[in-house]
Formats: sequence, structure tokens, C-alpha cells
Amino acid sequence: MTERIAPGLIIASPASGSGKTTLTLGLLAAFRARGLDVRAAKSGPDYIDPAFHAAACGHPSLNLDSWAMAPALFDGLAAQAAAEGELLICEALMGLFDGVGRVGAWGNGATADIAARTGWPVVLVVDGRGASQSMAALVKGFATYRDDVRLAGVVLNNIASPRHRSLIEGAIDALGIPVLGALPRTPGHALPERHLGLVQASETDALAERLATLGAWVESHVDLDRLAALAVPYTPVITGAAPALPPPGQRIALASDAAFSFVYPHVLAGWRSAGAEVLPFSPLADQAPDAGADAVVLPGGYPELHAGRLSAARTFKAGMRALAAQGAAIFGECGGYMTLGEVLVDAEGQAHEMLGLLSVQTSFAKRKLHLGYRRITTLADMALGSAGSRFRGHEFHYASVLVAGTDAPLLAAEAADGTDLGPLGSLRGSVAGSFLHLIAREG
Repeated sequence: MTERIAPGLIIASPASGSGKTTLTLGLLAAFRARGLDVRAAKSGPDYIDPAFHAAACGHPSLNLDSWAMAPALFDGLAAQAAAEGELLICEALMGLFDGVGRVGAWGNGATADIAARTGWPVVLVVDGRGASQSMAALVKGFATYRDDVRLAGVVLNNIASPRHRSLIEGAIDALGIPVLGALPRTPGHALPERHLGLVQASETDALAERLATLGAWVESHVDLDRLAALAVPYTPVITGAAPALPPPGQRIALASDAAFSFVYPHVLAGWRSAGAEVLPFSPLADQAPDAGADAVVLPGGYPELHAGRLSAARTFKAGMRALAAQGAAIFGECGGYMTLGEVLVDAEGQAHEMLGLLSVQTSFAKRKLHLGYRRITTLADMALGSAGSRFRGHEFHYASVLVAGTDAPLLAAEAADGTDLGPLGSLRGSVAGSFLHLIAREG
């Protein structure tokens, strides 16, 4: 029996804040309400939007990345995202052509790379505030900027009146590009936000009801049948590939709650396919990691919002320290790294004692944005690879290091433009961590 591959399309925009996420979530919820087996994907390094995708469509949403993922990994994930579905909707990152200055694995991280490789057509969300016919000039530019990217339709957003829509739609129709719908300037559909983006799906009140309302609203203003008919399948030749990241152990205790939630589904799937067992636990519920684990992973998230509870979580702390004393491989990314350190200073300037398994001290009180793709080389042997192992990843946080401590540096990193960022992170025995999020091994 041949596996069904969902035809796909991309929801993109000229810039962030144009309405991509609103439209994507509304479409996922609306198609699901119709009984369609709809799937989702996200372009680029993002943890928060895919969790909302999953809530809206009922299936995991996978990240696809032309800068960080080798072609074989990308193709495998694209096929996995579309497997057994009836329609795949991929949400773009930033503006359609926005990426970094240098090519990484095979592209510069722009969603346009994904459109070109897969052939998935682009539906452009255009924010109509403050203009009318001029929107056609913008759409024409996006339609012709790259010959290998097909702009198949437009959805207008923030439309003030029927006349406003008529003026924009008439000008775009003259280009031969269909306008598939128009979302009115209606308050009340925005989801709550915080410093790294939307408030997490797991923390959003009445999320199911919000998504149902959003789906009904989008369906009333967008021609869903016409939009779905634009989708085309991508059927790459898939070869056997190793996990994106090697599993750090055989039995991996994974911190998983509102403070530690930034985990890529493709990484966990790769660990499981390699035979590893993943054992979730909640530090916020004062749970200890499984005593039989040979590895513990503290992923990123929002420990700075829960620092008091983490500091008081005696069972969690004792369990972590016991496993560290036994030589279990312990690895923390971003928020997990902060939790492995000695002290975390919250936004109010209050210092909280953390695990003390690394000597670093971090602060969220003085916020400074650290953002971008990173090319990474390990400086010593660790659970994910021997010294000299190379990875691709990204950094996105506002916290800073107050005291670097006395531990050995974990890795050397450079930005996507080749800028040397020097040694980063911390390593003490079997405990390691840094602010960087790993996406895949290089090569």
C-alpha cells in the first residue's frame, strides 16, 4: 500500500506581524473542523508556533530549515510532515525572502528556499493598513523576485471596509494573481504574547475555544476550497539518515513542563528511532528525573518566570545531583543551562539558587537580545559527540551571564556571517550546557 503524501502550500508574508500565524492557525482549525486530515510545518528555528499548530490540527508540527538541516534530513522531515495527511500547511518565518547573509547547509534560511526545493506554492498574507492599490506593486515584486518560487495567491489582512478590499483586490487581480480572501480589521483574535513570542500553547487559557473561534472567522472570510486546491505534493527520494542529533544516552530523562518546553520534535523522534527511551519529568512539579536514566536533558523554555519554584524544588534538585554524582550525562540548553548554574537572577533582580552543577551565574534582570544562527564545534568530549564535533543551531534569549565561573568552555561558535563568537558554554565532568539550541549535526 502506497503511503499518502499530503499536498502542501506555504503561508508567507512580506514581513513579521502581517498575520501569518493568525491565518495559519485559522486555516488549520477550519480544515480540521471540516474533517480534513490537515498537517503543519514551520520554516526556521521556532518552538512556540509549532505547538500552536499541533493544538490546531491535532498532529505534531515539524521544523524545516535550509540553513541548519542537510538536504537528506530536510527531505526526510518534509516527507514525514506530509505523510498520511490530506493537506500540509507550512508557516513561513519573518518575510518570505528573509534569511542570513551566507548559505548554510544548502540555503540561507529563507522560507523561499523551502518553496523552491519543494515546489509548494506560496499564499502571501498582505497587511492592507495604510494603503490600497499600492499593495499590487508589493505583490508583483514578491511574485517576480525569484523565478523558482511561485506565488499562487494572496490573502488580505486588516481590511477596513468593502471599498478598501475592492480597491486592493482589483489592482492585484489585474496581475493575474487571485485574492483568496480578506480578513477584516477585527480586534479580539490576537493571542497573548511575552518576550520570546506568543505565550506557550500549554499556558494559553481556553485555547481550544480560541482556535475554534479563529477557524470559524477565517472560514467566513477566506475561500478554503480555492486555497486548498493550490497545494501540490513534494515527494523526495528518501535515503536512510542518522538522527539529527545523536542521543546522549539510552534512557534519557527529559525535563518537560512550562519552564522546559523548547524541544524539536525531529530531535526526539531521531533519538527514539535510534533506540533511546525518552522519560519526561516535571521540575515545576518537583519531580526528580528517573533514577535509572543515564542522561538528563534540560531544554530551553522559561525558567526565569518560575525561578522561585525551581529553587524550592528539593526533590528535583536532589535527583539531579544524585545522577550527576553517578556520572550520568547531563545537558542543558538556554533555560536549561541557566538552571544547571549556581544562580538565576529574575526580571525583578531577585537571585535564586539553582542546581549548582555548573558554576555559571545568569541574569534576566538586564535584558539583551542574543539572536541568530550558530555554527558550533565542541571543544571537548561530551554526550552528543567527541571533541571537534560540528553542529548547526541557533540562539534566541535575553538573559546574560553574570559570572562565567571556573568550568571549562563547552564549544566554539561562529555566527552565520562567519563572525567568531569565541568559546561558549560550560563543561564540568559529565555536566554540560550553553545558551545555544542545537538543530542538527553538520554534514
